[in-house]
Amino acid sequence: MTTVFTGGTVIIDPAPATGPAETSDALAVRDGRVIAHGAEARTLAQESGTEVVDLAGGTLAPALGDGHAHPVLGGLEAAGPAVRAASDLDGILRAVAEWKAENPEAEWIVGASYDATFAPGGRFDARWLDEVTGDTPTVLRAWDYHTAWVNTAALAAGGITADTPDPHLGRIVRREDGSPLGTLQEAAANDFLANVVPGFSLEARVDAIEAATRSYAEQGTTWIQDAWVDAGDVETYRAAVREDRLHTRVNLALRADPMHWREQLDEFAAVRDEIRALAHPRLSAETIKVFVDGVIENHTAALTDPYADRPDDRGLPNWDEAELRAATAAFDALGFQLHLHAIGDAAVRSALDALEAAQAQDPARERHHVIAHVAMLAPGDAERFAAIGIIANFEPYWAQCDAVMESLTIPHIGHDREGWQYLIGSVLRGGATVSFGSDWPVTTKDWRPAISTAITRHSHLEPDAESWLPEERVSAGEAYAAYTRGIARQALATDRGTLDVGMTADLVWLSENPLAVDPNRIPEITIRGTWLAGRATFVGSSS
Repeated sequence: MTTVFTGGTVIIDPAPATGPAETSDALAVRDGRVIAHGAEARTLAQESGTEVVDLAGGTLAPALGDGHAHPVLGGLEAAGPAVRAASDLDGILRAVAEWKAENPEAEWIVGASYDATFAPGGRFDARWLDEVTGDTPTVLRAWDYHTAWVNTAALAAGGITADTPDPHLGRIVRREDGSPLGTLQEAAANDFLANVVPGFSLEARVDAIEAATRSYAEQGTTWIQDAWVDAGDVETYRAAVREDRLHTRVNLALRADPMHWREQLDEFAAVRDEIRALAHPRLSAETIKVFVDGVIENHTAALTDPYADRPDDRGLPNWDEAELRAATAAFDALGFQLHLHAIGDAAVRSALDALEAAQAQDPARERHHVIAHVAMLAPGDAERFAAIGIIANFEPYWAQCDAVMESLTIPHIGHDREGWQYLIGSVLRGGATVSFGSDWPVTTKDWRPAISTAITRHSHLEPDAESWLPEERVSAGEAYAAYTRGIARQALATDRGTLDVGMTADLVWLSENPLAVDPNRIPEITIRGTWLAGRATFVGSSS
């Protein structure tokens, strides 16, 4: 059947190589692909059997993607205490106390994700949780998902005492007497969650991914990069596919372990082959995730020079340089896409070096490797993305001077390096492909406030605020293209990202044109419908 969209604006390409956005007033779709624009599409609307969608003055645009997210983790947050909504430390404790009262038989309290600015330096004390949890072991993840706060019962369950050494690539934050405070960072947190805390059931995890992808469809998103997939998560996605519970496409990024990556080479190749054999149009596993470092807010991001507030600390790199290069080269040789988490300037440089060396093995082969976050770039490194052909995946919502930036990030790195952060404009002007993501549930998955921030470099809630690093602002078309054309390259999808004739009909119907409204009003735009390859995944109201 042919479907024709008319009665509004159609954005065909938000940011062509030259000139303004390419638009039309009608678009026709058949068999999941765009077949006509303008007068030709309107003519098709007159044919018998054609479905006509009246855009009611709204805008039809390429559907968006999320280049870096954690949908299972995000979906599971609803299963624990509502600490995300808390506005202060007391609010977290109230949420935990309420959940415990509602679930008196629970053997563990597991929740996410709290605001780390609610305690000085992000250091949370187990005794604060003890007051509302008693002897029920409790673990809460911080919103960075690199840190956890546990109570005394949980420390005991994990056998963590003053004599427990820091794990490899992790930190147990301690009191002055050496006893564990209750805050765990990086591997100390992740190993605890993996090896001590009871896992969620398969049913709960599938429910979480269904809820997450349905919510994504409701905001006009048709593709997600799940950027942290361990062995158990693969079965979650297998089950979701069997039960037809994916409402977006999802690509899995299998996490490479710095200690065991050699054994993972064959394992991950087998997973990729298995997912390919399923031939499900909404699931792929083409990517390897590498955590090069941690995050600035807990001093685990890898910096070239020491932290401003810790003159002997340059962070916590997860990989030896030689091992990172060896692993990157090995996965590249197997044809995997690499997706490297890099926050600190030293980590980004290491990632660039490793990918450049890997590509030298076979320079003629086209690749679409990704460095995610790119939070800090030392002078001279912004230009390297285009030179090497690396995709820079930014989370644009972070490109503002908010409470986290003011209370944790800038004090940690110092004002002399403040201007090295989220250089989206510089990387884009240098000719590199830029894609956008959310890192949800670290921050909102909603692209609307994020795209507003990329354009203005401040919160839309403060429309008169000064732009933070204003030279790094991008245009509305460039920002939208990062969610569409940039995502298409990252997704290894040459037939998506624009609405040119012949392209896959991934569409979003918006109440207003995001390229034309005041950027501060973009978050007010409503989603009226979403189509994945011409099939509706969300139908809202046209009013």
